[in-house]
Amino acid sequence: MSDLSFLEGVNQTFDRAVATLDLPDGLAAKMKQCSSVFMVRFPVGFRGVYKVFTGWRAVHSEHRLPVKGGIRYAPHCNQEEVEALAALMSYKCAIVDVPFGGSKGALDIDPRDHTEEELERITRRFTVELSKKGYISPSLNVPAPDMGTSSREMAWIADTYRDMHPHDINAVACVTGKPVTQGGIAGRTEATGRGVVYGIREFFRHPRDVEKAGLKGGMDGKKVIIQGFGNVGRNVARVLSEETGAIVTGIVEFDGAIVSDGGIDIPAFFDHFSEKHSVKGFPGVTYVEDGQSVLEHECDILIPAAREGQITTANAPRIKARVIAEAANGPTTYDADQYLREHGTFILPDVFLNSGGVVVSYFEWIKNLSHIRFGRMQRRFDEVRGAHMVELVEAMLEKPAPKALASQLKKGALELDLVRSGLDDSMRGAYQAIHERFWSTEALPDLRTAAYTIALEKIARSYQEMGI
Repeated sequence: MSDLSFLEGVNQTFDRAVATLDLPDGLAAKMKQCSSVFMVRFPVGFRGVYKVFTGWRAVHSEHRLPVKGGIRYAPHCNQEEVEALAALMSYKCAIVDVPFGGSKGALDIDPRDHTEEELERITRRFTVELSKKGYISPSLNVPAPDMGTSSREMAWIADTYRDMHPHDINAVACVTGKPVTQGGIAGRTEATGRGVVYGIREFFRHPRDVEKAGLKGGMDGKKVIIQGFGNVGRNVARVLSEETGAIVTGIVEFDGAIVSDGGIDIPAFFDHFSEKHSVKGFPGVTYVEDGQSVLEHECDILIPAAREGQITTANAPRIKARVIAEAANGPTTYDADQYLREHGTFILPDVFLNSGGVVVSYFEWIKNLSHIRFGRMQRRFDEVRGAHMVELVEAMLEKPAPKALASQLKKGALELDLVRSGLDDSMRGAYQAIHERFWSTEALPDLRTAAYTIALEKIARSYQEMGI
């Protein structure tokens, strides 16, 4: 018997969560399904031929506007996958208190098959098709980067939309994840990966959860395996190595994996991977050709940061990690999730853990609408006030304050500082709410279901307050 599909798994979790809630008849059915799905086929001519591309944009819930969600470029995308991802976006935004509905887009394309010039032409044409049908707009539908896309594609999208809507003063807010020089925000590229680390760190602040996972203490010395070294995975690895005591002992990529019980030198591997685009040939570690098998190695925390359906009933019985921290969307199938839960594996669910991207996208959207950089008006004021505080303390003590402390007190917050602070606060607050719901409600089997109940309650309340 095969595992449930991605969309089936999302819907089954929805059903499990909604069964614990008291909602008006029919409202759950409204909340479960996508409101609309746009499919488009368009031709682009290059290399002397025309090629037809297929893309989708799904809108799951419009209880808040605009709706929000990335656009991925990947081969073998399909409508069902896009609908599942759109639903997750609705729940994700609700969990971290971001006032957006959920949406998602995809283009069935392998970016590696095209030059940068070709990708730009394809992206701009896709943007035109989305805009004509109202599936991209600062007030209605705001995309962001996802698998296979980056700030580069977002800049092309924003520029195309501005050309189509020259009188829209907020046109730059039609998409987030842009380069900082094109209206983006500091910290957006790292946001999902950093948010994953903030979420894991908050887990370790709750001894009851740590004990349930079969672990002790904090993050220091915990062994971590990361699957996927794209934008999310590499930022998880970087923040873990720079800001926690955790040890990355394994990295899994498309061409194999590397493992080292003593820990991988992350800065050195960054340089290697940036140059070679491969895990092969990195010194001082063991190379494993069957990369997927490394998911089954001994570790404290397994972080799947690639794509959906990586942990299934086929390999779940061999997973040894005490904690699975889902940095990707849907990396654990519904059936594997049930098996792992029954056998004591603690899962930090994707619907919470990888929401850092949309949190910082929200900050970027606000910045675009306000037309001012965060910190611009108060940074120097804060520096002067901090300096006065240091002077006051030194005058009272009649001796100089420690240099490191004085330096911190005199520092005014940069945009990046404010973004990271807001992201940390959002992840901590969301985890605390999920933790409280899980431990206070006997009917909830895990954090995933607890997170869904919180999201569904908020979405239902919005619909009811609007009179829908």
